[in-house]
Amino acid sequence: MPITTRADTMTRTQKTVFIVAAIVALLLGVILSQVLTGRNSQDQAALNDAGIVLLPKSRQLPALSMTDQNGAAVALDGLKDQWTLMFFGYTFCPDICPTTLAQIKQIRTELPEETVKRMRVVLVSVDPNRDTPQQLKQYLGYFDPQYIGLTAPVADIQTLANAVSIPFIPADTSKANYFVDHSGNLALIGPDGTQRGFIRAPLNNQKLVKQLPGLLERD
Repeated sequence: MPITTRADTMTRTQKTVFIVAAIVALLLGVILSQVLTGRNSQDQAALNDAGIVLLPKSRQLPALSMTDQNGAAVALDGLKDQWTLMFFGYTFCPDICPTTLAQIKQIRTELPEETVKRMRVVLVSVDPNRDTPQQLKQYLGYFDPQYIGLTAPVADIQTLANAVSIPFIPADTSKANYFVDHSGNLALIGPDGTQRGFIRAPLNNQKLVKQLPGLLERD
């Protein structure tokens, strides 16, 4: 009959403890994963409810140079270090543009100061025929002088709009008092200069004020 030594007993005890500890660690890992997954699902649901749609994979912006409201050249790949809310509109727009820009202004006044510092607002003109840098500067001054206005040849603007999936229909500029058909959605550009998603129109100020601080804390 084999003799069980104290060393053998300790070895079996240690193995039992190790197995139990491994099982407990596995169970804790599963529970933690479920909690985090549930939390992420809740976070995503809250973002969607606020009209914020994040892309599964970020998109590179086209390598274009535009002109801002001060007449300076702005490379799209220079839109980094802050989150950018990019809106495609024009200064002669009778409704959606002034409404959207005014809403963004109101949202910014209700956000924490640190969140506002992490955000820039860019209006890309879909009417370069009339939206000169001077016109953009005057128009944006009615809302917030910190807003950035960009203009470029219409072909370049279309390239950008299509790249971020917010297309517009160029107007027939030969007609007097023409309008431009465009979307009210905003493109979300991350601090790395890539598109991260959209904010759907119409904007819900209250829900965006609640969700933007957490979103803009991300890199």
